[in-house]
Amino acid sequence: MNKGLIAVAVLVLAAATRDAVAGQQTDTAVATAQEQTPTVVAQGPVAVPEPSDQAMRFYRTGMVWWSVFVSWGILIPALILFTGLSARMRNLAQKIGRKWFFTIGAYAALYFLLRYVVDFPLDYLQGFVRQHAYGLSNQSFGQWLGDSLKTLLLTVVIVGLILPGPYFFLKKSPRRWWLYTAVVAVPFGIFFLVVQPIWIAPLYDDFGPMRDSELEADILALADRAGIEGTRVFEVDKSADTEAVNAYVSGFLNTKRIVLWDTIVAKLNREQLLFVMGHEMAHYVLRHRWYLIVFYAVLGLCSLYAAHRSVDWVIRRFRRQFGFDRVSDVASLPLLIILINVFTLVVSPVELGFSRMLEHEADRFGLEITQDNHAAATSWLVLQRENLGNPRPGPIYRLFRASHPVLADRIEFSNTYRPWEAGEDLKYGHLFRGRR
Repeated sequence: MNKGLIAVAVLVLAAATRDAVAGQQTDTAVATAQEQTPTVVAQGPVAVPEPSDQAMRFYRTGMVWWSVFVSWGILIPALILFTGLSARMRNLAQKIGRKWFFTIGAYAALYFLLRYVVDFPLDYLQGFVRQHAYGLSNQSFGQWLGDSLKTLLLTVVIVGLILPGPYFFLKKSPRRWWLYTAVVAVPFGIFFLVVQPIWIAPLYDDFGPMRDSELEADILALADRAGIEGTRVFEVDKSADTEAVNAYVSGFLNTKRIVLWDTIVAKLNREQLLFVMGHEMAHYVLRHRWYLIVFYAVLGLCSLYAAHRSVDWVIRRFRRQFGFDRVSDVASLPLLIILINVFTLVVSPVELGFSRMLEHEADRFGLEITQDNHAAATSWLVLQRENLGNPRPGPIYRLFRASHPVLADRIEFSNTYRPWEAGEDLKYGHLFRGRR
């Protein structure tokens, strides 16, 4: 699930809009050598395979890159603050915008343009060079750069429009700005959830009809049994960009849609694909998006409150270096981003634990609606192989990076969860229509 779509704290969105508008990037790659896991044919329990040497290299270098980006996300805003650059950018924004509202927007544009330039070498190495080195990306540099510039433009526009809200509350209600910002951010998150499939996703991907009409009929029949009505199935021409696999259900009301990358259609068989779609449909049927909206609303409220409790002390301590003496000054944006990033890192084990719980329930739903344990377990084998997954990552990864259950746990659960064979009630059976 794309968590960027449900980020409901406006300042958090301001700090991470690139992930929200482009779709959160996952640390995946494709195995290109013949060291890939062999396809399992037998119908018995599926063994958890050992990761390939290439997968382990990808995992270890991914941990290094994660550490770099966490540190970078704090170091660069700190440099912008302590060198007085933020205050000088504020002065320039005042000359450009003149009026308060446009000054806020101008500062946002200057800040994210600066961050784009400063971050570009790392983004290029991690997002282009590394992905090609592991066989993930098929994009040319021009295509990758085009997507990167689209994201920059969307970042500047979206943040420029929403950032005046928090600073209005900071100006008018210094003691309650964090509460008002968190409350107003919720409808922004819902609005983004509705419009993203229609207006933003097509900027990056080419959505077309399913090429396999029989498979489309099977998916729609599964959707009908899951209680999803009035939806369409789209196939994304993603093989032009990547060899990775993905599928999801997005949107809300009239914008809901079932989306499959052409890579997953090519690499999973019918039974495996139907299980994966059952899992993705579960997020919609079980209202996981709404749970996440509430969860991130609470998390956003807590992060903004934590920033509120600490920001005044920091400004008093370093106001001469910063070049401003109140948080309602838009030059304080890098400071707020630092504080929120630190708080988010501290609570990320709780956030990721909640996400893993929802993903586990989606696995259960997918198993119950398909009742095909072998297809489920072997689908995880394909995902491990194609995405160079490590089935048993270390504790740091589990705590701070794993938004889904680890592959070993998913394979073992797929092998053992079969209440229908013992005549037991299904947890989600009451949601299914008709008979299997």
